[in-house]
Amino acid sequence: MTGMKAIRRFTVRTVVPGPIGALARLATNLRWSWHLPTSQLFESLDPALWDEVRHDPLALLAAISREKLEALAADPDVVARVADADRNLTAYLGEPRWYQSLGADAPHTIAYFSPEFGISEVLPQYSGGLGILAGDHLKTASDLGVPLIGVGLLYQAGYFKQSLSKDAWQQETYPLLDPDALPLTQLREDDGTPVRISLPLPGGRVLHAHIWRADVGRVPLLLLDSNVAENDATARGVTDRLYGGGGDHRLSQELLLGMGGVKALRIHSRLTGTPEPEVFHTNEGHAGFLGIERIRELMDPALTPHPLSWDEALAAGRASTVFTTHTPVPAGIDRFPRSTIEHFFAGELAPGVPVEKILALGAENYDGGNPEVFNMAVMGLRLAQRANGVAKLHGVVSREMFSGLWPGFDHDDVPITSVTNGVHVPTWVDPRLAQLAREKFGADVLDGPDWSKVYDVSDGEVWELRRRLRTALVEDARRRLRASWKKRGAADAQLAWTDSALDPDVLTIGFARRVPTYKRLTLMLRDPARLKALLLHPEHPIQLVIAGKSHPADDAGKKMIQDLVQFTDDPEVRHRIVFLPNYDIAMARTLFPGCDVWLNNPLRPLEACGTSGMKAAINGSLNLSVMDGWWDELYDGENGWAIPTANAGTGEAERDDIESAALYELLETQVAPRFYGDLVSAGAGAAGPSQPGRGGLPSHWISMIKHTLATLGPEVAAERMVKEYVQRLYQPAAAAGRAARARDYAATRDLAAWIGNVRSEWCGVRIEHVESHGLADEPHIGQSLRVRANVYLGTLRPGDVSVSVAYGRVGSSDELSDTRSLELLHARDLGDGRHQFEAELVIDRSGSFGYGVQVLPCHAGLASPAELGLIATA
Repeated sequence: MTGMKAIRRFTVRTVVPGPIGALARLATNLRWSWHLPTSQLFESLDPALWDEVRHDPLALLAAISREKLEALAADPDVVARVADADRNLTAYLGEPRWYQSLGADAPHTIAYFSPEFGISEVLPQYSGGLGILAGDHLKTASDLGVPLIGVGLLYQAGYFKQSLSKDAWQQETYPLLDPDALPLTQLREDDGTPVRISLPLPGGRVLHAHIWRADVGRVPLLLLDSNVAENDATARGVTDRLYGGGGDHRLSQELLLGMGGVKALRIHSRLTGTPEPEVFHTNEGHAGFLGIERIRELMDPALTPHPLSWDEALAAGRASTVFTTHTPVPAGIDRFPRSTIEHFFAGELAPGVPVEKILALGAENYDGGNPEVFNMAVMGLRLAQRANGVAKLHGVVSREMFSGLWPGFDHDDVPITSVTNGVHVPTWVDPRLAQLAREKFGADVLDGPDWSKVYDVSDGEVWELRRRLRTALVEDARRRLRASWKKRGAADAQLAWTDSALDPDVLTIGFARRVPTYKRLTLMLRDPARLKALLLHPEHPIQLVIAGKSHPADDAGKKMIQDLVQFTDDPEVRHRIVFLPNYDIAMARTLFPGCDVWLNNPLRPLEACGTSGMKAAINGSLNLSVMDGWWDELYDGENGWAIPTANAGTGEAERDDIESAALYELLETQVAPRFYGDLVSAGAGAAGPSQPGRGGLPSHWISMIKHTLATLGPEVAAERMVKEYVQRLYQPAAAAGRAARARDYAATRDLAAWIGNVRSEWCGVRIEHVESHGLADEPHIGQSLRVRANVYLGTLRPGDVSVSVAYGRVGSSDELSDTRSLELLHARDLGDGRHQFEAELVIDRSGSFGYGVQVLPCHAGLASPAELGLIATA
């Protein structure tokens, strides 16, 4: 019988024989994806099959025959190695690590919400940088012993697989995933029934979801799945694919992630006996509704004996919430019609919570805002007491972008800090580099703080390793290139050229990322003749390996891919420039280490961080990038090159002409000559002629590699990033949350009442008079003056405010820069709501000097004086 289709499919998990039974446990904890000895154990069971199943331990166990498993279980060597790996995992899961040294006051549990998580290619629940960053955050938290718990959605098709049509247009396919074939376990009640959470939707509909758990080392990751029999067809499709659909579909996803995620955490705590989260970290605005669910809980008489009011619940929730924004452009933020939000919350989704208060959280009620939309990032900021961008420059951009929420404040004073992203070193450092480090310096030196030992490695060994990594990339790229051309319709007889595409001895430049227009995939094509000359240069040629996916709805991005691929199809250059479809974690693992130079040319300052260049750097690649994202703060002149940017206000076409010309110039005059030139005689261990037609080692280039590893390594490691989150954001948020909950929320009730009073009275607060005394006719450094300010506070008390003098350099239009601040102390009550504040100000600089006075609300429950967005200035 042919043509019949299965009406149901399911995956049957292998029963592994007892002596090697621990393989099942090792396969379901995703630590294998960054713990090399464990993945090597799986590979050794059947190397050919391991490649066939694309390095997926669960698929390997499912594919190995019963006879082979029995034979393995009878092999004492295999049994011993499995037992050793199992003991290693047990020790890893239980032993004290860095976090345990922080003491009992450290947060007991931190919930980390993200719409995507890129942990391993076997769990394809990511589209790009945001997801990979979230995956690296979880892995690093596990390595450091941070008690994190991840919350996301389980997408039935993950993100799309990319291929190219004959005319080089991106095509998407969405293969469905079977949760039973993934490294997941379903959360079940004690009686074995699957756990289910439910969200009431408009029109009497209900959205149900099951909860799956992935174990990321020590960190549980809960993924909500709406593909539940009790759902109607629309609800079943809510978690169909990552960033699919729009309107109600996207909103349903974000409600499930945020509100459903909190419900899932409560159930997980109940079933496992683990502490409830003390801190909630919202990774981008998609998960913002978690704040509404927490407010609903605090207002619900059925859940708390003394329910809080809206203002009290808002203050309590904000205290323990951290919000991270990842986008530097308003277009990157999810915004929904205000009427749609109103429609969803008019029913039973958050009973008892005033709908108009929810709407106010996402309102763009500031200059340039659209009153008809609900902004998820704005809600995220209003629901969190602590917020951050993901690089220093991105912090500056974010403070400017969201400054409308803090009218009257200088951009520098907007309360959004930054924690620069990092990458999980054990995941992204090539095993060959890690092995060299182990041989030279003992266990996992690259996973520790002392990267400077790279200076002890000979130039010959560094250069030979770089060639091995480049060769591995060339071989992988040829295989992928051939497969891509076959999918586009080429016959085997036409593809002999792919066997010699790229050259393991040619300077290799990588460019791989998502393809929105601002990342300018095609900037390199601005002058095709000049690029062709670079690719085919007789003495110092370059070769380019390029990859990236465009969002299915982004035709401009797809057109960029098409233009680029049509250039790479040219027989004259196709051996030197290739586009590899379906960029994912598996491809990245050879691409980052194999490139000599990592190229990044976004429109400054539209790259929030850009972690791909970090992954290249920890493998000894040099960066060639616009001064944007992380490169803006970590470029030092010897770890790569900075592409100059055009002046602000330059037209689009002229700007691209200027910046592409600067890119070509750098490649022609600095990058390529340095890779091939600067030669000394080849030392011991060199791989023979490492440049076309010449022997020797490029000593300056190798010194840049060593400098990059030694200085950038610790800076771009996610270990640094997660420690910063813990110390600067999680610990203060946990302390604030505990203070908020103490004595049945007594302090929270006081704070909410105080905020209400300050807001109602603030319109009357004003600085009536400022004077200074004691200044000589010719002031000099070290001289002091007494600054006094008379302030009208109305019914507010002096302790309700902070009065300060900001002083610094004065520009031509009287604006202050390079400022410092000094608090003025309450000196006397002048009666009728008036008060005098004063302090001694020491002049600490020469040149044009000036000061201004400002009044801000002041309360121990505020994380920042700017928090309420209230200010009075002289």
